[in-house]
Amino acid sequence: MTRLDTAFNYQRFTAHRLLADAAGDLLASFEISTKVGFFPDGHDLTPERLKAAVREIPEELGCVPDTVLLHNPENSIEGFEGACAALAEMRYAGYCGAWGLSSWDPRVLAERDWSVPRPDVVMVRAGLSVPAPVLEAAERFSTRVGARAVWGMAPFGGDAADPLWSGVDTSLFLDPGQRASRVQATVAAAWAVPEVERLTVGTSSPAHLEEIVQAESLTVSASMVDRYRTLLRRRAERVDTAS
Repeated sequence: MTRLDTAFNYQRFTAHRLLADAAGDLLASFEISTKVGFFPDGHDLTPERLKAAVREIPEELGCVPDTVLLHNPENSIEGFEGACAALAEMRYAGYCGAWGLSSWDPRVLAERDWSVPRPDVVMVRAGLSVPAPVLEAAERFSTRVGARAVWGMAPFGGDAADPLWSGVDTSLFLDPGQRASRVQATVAAAWAVPEVERLTVGTSSPAHLEEIVQAESLTVSASMVDRYRTLLRRRAERVDTAS
């Protein structure tokens, strides 16, 4: 593990300090991404407030983060363009190495053409738990803003222990001849649905983390992914027609 992802508001707004205390000098060995946008009184994309939060991050971490992402901008859409400009400004001021956007549901963002600086990263949900409209909106949005890289998150939709996953044969998404656990096959599929360069996961189990890391070496069947996307799209169209 060489990368860590966190956020300004995680652990009741103490995640940065807790991470610095736990890792100590080792923290400099990791590539760190974090997010801003949530505050104790709610979600806020006011540029000056975002800048103040970004200025705090190096002080709390004890180092400059590699990437700062705008956290769920769909929650305050009218401030989106100004917030993007603010993060880009903080990047050029040296408070982070890159800036970007992290969206759980980018459908409302994908509906408009935005005048924003080109982000280094867009992080979106990835994997077999993502509904077709959200998945397709993530791809449209990433293209529209010209993201240099797309990262994925939450391959299990929040909980790998959900009974849903015990009933799904995710090994079907792998090229034949590979041995993998259900967890590993699910994570491997998330790299391709949608296609992402990195995948962020959360776990409190070292054994689970090791299993996830090993999934990166698996090869996913492109034909199965195409078939899955087609079926997912058709299902979404039937639901729209029925409603």
